[in-house]
Amino acid sequence: MRGSDSPYLADWFAISLRWLSLAGMLAGLAMLGPVQTQTMSMILAGVLWNLSITILAMLNRRLPYHRHLNLLADTTFCLFIFQVNGGFFGQLPWSSVLPLFTAAIYYEIRGGLWVGLLVSGLQIGLTYLYGGSNFSPLVISAMAGFNLILGISMGLVSRQLMGQIRAIYQEQLRQRKEAERIVMLAERNRMQTFMSMVETLSSTMNYRVVLDSVLDLCAAAIGSEEGGTSEMISMVLLFGEHDLRVEAARHLSSRDMKQTFPAESGVLHEVLQKAETCQIQNPDDDPELKRIAVLKNCKSALVVPMHRGNDAYGMIFFAHPGLSFFNADRVELLEMIGHQAVIAIQNARLYQDLGEEKERIVMSQEEARKKLARDLHDGPIQSVAAIAMRVDVARHMMARSVSSAGKELGKIEELARRTTKELRHMLFTLRPLALESEGLISALQAMAEKTLETYQQKVRIEVDQSAVDLLELGKQTVIFYLVEEAVTNARKHALATLILVRLRIMPQDVGIVVLEIIDNGKGFDVAEVMGSYEKRGSLGMINLRERSELINGVLDIQSAPGKGARIRVFIPLGEEASERLQLGKIAQPG
Repeated sequence: MRGSDSPYLADWFAISLRWLSLAGMLAGLAMLGPVQTQTMSMILAGVLWNLSITILAMLNRRLPYHRHLNLLADTTFCLFIFQVNGGFFGQLPWSSVLPLFTAAIYYEIRGGLWVGLLVSGLQIGLTYLYGGSNFSPLVISAMAGFNLILGISMGLVSRQLMGQIRAIYQEQLRQRKEAERIVMLAERNRMQTFMSMVETLSSTMNYRVVLDSVLDLCAAAIGSEEGGTSEMISMVLLFGEHDLRVEAARHLSSRDMKQTFPAESGVLHEVLQKAETCQIQNPDDDPELKRIAVLKNCKSALVVPMHRGNDAYGMIFFAHPGLSFFNADRVELLEMIGHQAVIAIQNARLYQDLGEEKERIVMSQEEARKKLARDLHDGPIQSVAAIAMRVDVARHMMARSVSSAGKELGKIEELARRTTKELRHMLFTLRPLALESEGLISALQAMAEKTLETYQQKVRIEVDQSAVDLLELGKQTVIFYLVEEAVTNARKHALATLILVRLRIMPQDVGIVVLEIIDNGKGFDVAEVMGSYEKRGSLGMINLRERSELINGVLDIQSAPGKGARIRVFIPLGEEASERLQLGKIAQPG
């Protein structure tokens, strides 16, 4: 068997006429009396044959030599019926119409003529052999003429009819192909627009361009479909400090652009909680969205979340006056764009964060220079100036009393030694060689010793070696500077008698290391100090927070006036621990 991409029109006509012929023969025989067993068996065989051909046509398939087999079967069937039922003078002398119909449909005039001659000749032969006494030239000539005229007539009708049907069918095929071509062209144009927009989203680092491109891409993706996007309202909602803000929009008034949404109720709250696309009707009834005036004419809305992993960036909101505008295909397209938008926004934010990080590094370097200048001015420079003044005093004293001048020189020596210690301590904090050569614990011990020697500030170090072993060298360096910053702040401002530095694995979560700097000084109001940092020259607490972020740590400062201070930094050892830490899914140690 073989298949085809189009239905066989001629086969369907032949099948239909065969059913009509079989039904006509059965009805004609039934009206004339009881039907012979042989005739009934042959009609049943014809029914089964036509049924099998019908099934093949429904499956759009054919037998080998399909037309020849059908014409042979119809000719054999009609001759059997003709002979069994009395020939020209019997009950069904017109049974020859069946092969004539088939031949005319398959081969038009030529087929009708040749099959008419063939069937007439075979019928004459059968009549001569088996019914010689009834042989009537006039009747036989009339029936033969009937066969020829019917065959030619059916051929002419078939040529005209099949020609028209084929023309109609070809036109339908042409229209279908043209429609498919138009659809494919529209889809190709839309995909080109889509890819162009995706390229823009992927390449641009401008935050505003990303948001505008997202909305343009959404309109282009569904703009060619029925209904269009001229009435579609769209907006990108991104999280601010507390609420969702409208960052970009289409067909929104300037007043509506200023709206903010807490996402505490309605569809925005549901999307935020489930992180799944949500479709609603009558968005003007939503408790938060009803503040947008242009939604009064909209009957349907779609909210697509923008999230990646545990990071939620916001939502893309769409609304349209059509009740069924957001069908399954459009929802799928908009969700796909939403996922791409998250990547683009994440890239833009990373680029923005990188720029801000560069600024922070520059500011940090500037602050380090200022800190070094302050430390030099407040310490060694003042000491050197005092040494110079005392040397001048000693020179004048030597002219009057050598013993007094000797005592003054001793004080100058002591001051010079203290100044040297301060300078060495400063050099140590700028580049702790012990950290590079001997490790974190030795560097912290050295810092404690130098702090005691130089400033008489007692610092106690309690570090778990197993915790240090789990930390990369880069993190150990950041931890050292965290400790140095915190100890310096406590030494200068807390007036503490003891500063305790502790590093250990968190008992409640072995994936996290805890750094603690505790002092028994005068303490301070954390909220007040952090709130006034923009007006102060020192950035000690901000440095602590920024250094904590460098190692994905979380900074916690606890203090109160008169109760000392406790600074803790929770440092994750892996991505899973970092995720738990950022989500607050850890038990706080006592």
